[in-house]
Amino acid sequence: MYDYDAALTMLETDDSPEATQTRDEVEAAKKSAVVWADNSTVSHIFYHSLIVDPARAFAASNPTRQGYAEYMVTQREFEAQLRQMHERGFVLVHPQRLVAPDAAGVMRYQPVLLPPGRTPLVLSVDDVSYYEYMAGAGFASNLTIRDGRVTNTYVDARGQAHHGAYDVSTVVDDFVRDHPEFSYRGDKGTIGLTGYNGVLGYRTSVRQYGNTAATREQQRLAKAVADAMKADGWHFASHTWGHINLWKSSAGNVAWDIEHWASEVRPIIGPTEEFIFPFGVDGYGSVAFERPGSKYPQLLEAGFRHFFPIDSTRSSWTQLTPELWRQMRIAVDGTSMSWALGNPKNPLHQFFDVKSTIDPARPA
Repeated sequence: MYDYDAALTMLETDDSPEATQTRDEVEAAKKSAVVWADNSTVSHIFYHSLIVDPARAFAASNPTRQGYAEYMVTQREFEAQLRQMHERGFVLVHPQRLVAPDAAGVMRYQPVLLPPGRTPLVLSVDDVSYYEYMAGAGFASNLTIRDGRVTNTYVDARGQAHHGAYDVSTVVDDFVRDHPEFSYRGDKGTIGLTGYNGVLGYRTSVRQYGNTAATREQQRLAKAVADAMKADGWHFASHTWGHINLWKSSAGNVAWDIEHWASEVRPIIGPTEEFIFPFGVDGYGSVAFERPGSKYPQLLEAGFRHFFPIDSTRSSWTQLTPELWRQMRIAVDGTSMSWALGNPKNPLHQFFDVKSTIDPARPA
């Protein structure tokens, strides 16, 4: 996982032939590794929760069929795309590896050391709350801990419950377990959470479900899952409590939302400096923003410093100021894959061959 110094520290007290050989290999790998040339060029892709059963998600009788087709990918598509990203040399890295405050609190680019031929990539996932409207539509229903690992609960069309990898985070967990070189020092991705339906499949919102013993138990279960995910290389971000459009919302509404996210979600997932804009909208897009009149001062005051709007038209775009870092995200969903099929210059083609990963069960 490219943490050469940590590996050498583990081996320094072992004089066995196997350890000596491994130490030589690690030292050679460290010597050949290079600092990534420009952190501003690192791409950031994102998904929503995966469709496990396309027959239910895309059923003609499903009133949300069109939305699922536009904004989701199937598990089959994601697994194929993940394999191709790995084959093309991408390595998952957290934003804080790329940009972090120095001793004076000024945001600065940080060195990322990788072998030649490897390319850092940021991954995030939106709305991993398993909203009520998704029930019975062919998605997982929560994240839970089973046999010491975080897994999904998935209920099939016959009502049979299964436990395993049925969403982005758990599929990535299994993949990194088999391919540790796909992760930079254990990094995986960021989960952008709202709060109005709870988090991670648990109905944790006091405002929505009441301050009851059942809600507090849901909070306890969700926190245990969040803690396990953080220990296994995942980060969390605010996606606002109510999935609000920051640009259209008043300062008062933004303050209300920040307060509710802080009181209902932060106690479960812990502190975070990452903020993922709902709808990808911060009001500026891929242009340098001016602070007056924006919502950024409120977000900075709330403790956020890494910000992620959307621009799916280019491979990367970033803005670094002494206070914050903005990094545009590229959507991977039905809409973006459709655009890519008709445009050979679409940025998705650098990550995987779009056409070969399309699920045959996807509506035309």
